Amino acid sequence: MSYSQGPTNLITDVEGLMVGNAHDQGVRSGVTVILPTEPAVAAVDVRGGGPATRETDALDPSCIVDAIHGLVLAGGSVFGLDASSGVTQWLSERGRGFIFREQPRACPVVPQASLFDVLNGGDKSWKGESPYRALALAACETAASTFSLGNAGAGYGALAGRYKGGLGSTSAIYEGLTVGALTAVNPFGSPVIPGTDRFWAHAYEIDGEFGGRGGPIGTLPAQARSLTAETKADLITESAAAGANTTLAVVATDARLTPAEAKRLAIMASDGMARALRPIHTPFDGDIVFALATGRREIREPRPFVLAMLGSLAADCLARAIARGVYAAEDLGPWRSYRSIHPGS
Repeated sequence: MSYSQGPTNLITDVEGLMVGNAHDQGVRSGVTVILPTEPAVAAVDVRGGGPATRETDALDPSCIVDAIHGLVLAGGSVFGLDASSGVTQWLSERGRGFIFREQPRACPVVPQASLFDVLNGGDKSWKGESPYRALALAACETAASTFSLGNAGAGYGALAGRYKGGLGSTSAIYEGLTVGALTAVNPFGSPVIPGTDRFWAHAYEIDGEFGGRGGPIGTLPAQARSLTAETKADLITESAAAGANTTLAVVATDARLTPAEAKRLAIMASDGMARALRPIHTPFDGDIVFALATGRREIREPRPFVLAMLGSLAADCLARAIARGVYAAEDLGPWRSYRSIHPGS
């Protein structure tokens, strides 16, 4: 299946989405907000062993909620969950949400997931309210069709194995439909094949979007086929504990999907993590994939075949976005970036 990047190679190539980022340099953490211009169908797939989430149960296709008004990715683990309160406030004040006859105040549905960046060396000794609510409000104010990658938003304080993690995004267009991915990359596993400068996702790269350091998939070195004792030791760090990592992701499409179809999109997209990170979905991660459908494009029959195509595209986009987020990241404190470790990449 041949496809091309969207105009900006960002999730906002999906018509009807805006993204805003905000971070705190001292805390070494941040927030990313996805704001649909109209309520969007949503679903979620949770694979990791230590998720930190809010309102994800409402996304079950059996529940009454059939659309959401905002979506939040944040650092800060349990403290980061304050961010969705800020987004809820911001949307409600603008009349965006469900309106009930007896209560004229808009009631937005704003699911969220947080990653663990508590041990990255930032100052987490705040008093009183955590910084995440204010960061979320700032992110809403900056939401636009273009945004920064790498050390930005929820990816600001992220770490990816031995590399500095970051915020990544990509898009793809195929047969008139657009798919995009956005991810905050903070895994226990590695995005890079051990002993090389090649991303696990190299086979999916388009136009050198993460350095063009790949090659034919059949040329994978021996390191890709086994974990050496040295690699295993590199993976075990002092911060390795259940819930101490997590890669957060959102995939989106402009296709009109039902909640059950969006759920299948999220499930298929989760395979993109397995294409780009090893190991993945460990007891140390809280990996999660949200799926959004803005409904701007009708899809042809037979629907199951089109949905299968969209899910495959979403998995590819997510794999690319993970590598792109790590490639775009910069050094932060003692944490070195991919381009710092592999100069010239």
